[in-house]
Amino acid sequence: MGKSLNARELIAKRYGEEGTQEREKFREGAFSFYFGEIIKNRRKELNMSQQNLAEKVGKKRPYISRIENGEDIRLSNFALLANALGLSIELKTI
Repeated sequence: MGKSLNARELIAKRYGEEGTQEREKFREGAFSFYFGEIIKNRRKELNMSQQNLAEKVGKKRPYISRIENGEDIRLSNFALLANALGLSIELKTI
């Protein structure tokens, strides 16, 4: 039986060590995916279509689709969508 890897080791093996360009690209993509999932899940909780959400925030439906599919989103647009969906954003120092 092979050696098992923990999550950190697996990510490092697939996407490089922390601080590398490959790892940063992975991290950015993961955040974009995560934010898209938050938007999509909340929109569905509210029984809102992508078209309804787009109209509410003054965007086009394909833009909402791209965000929900993990395209990078500007913070200002994320705040706009979050507000339209009744979500709050909290920024903390780490």
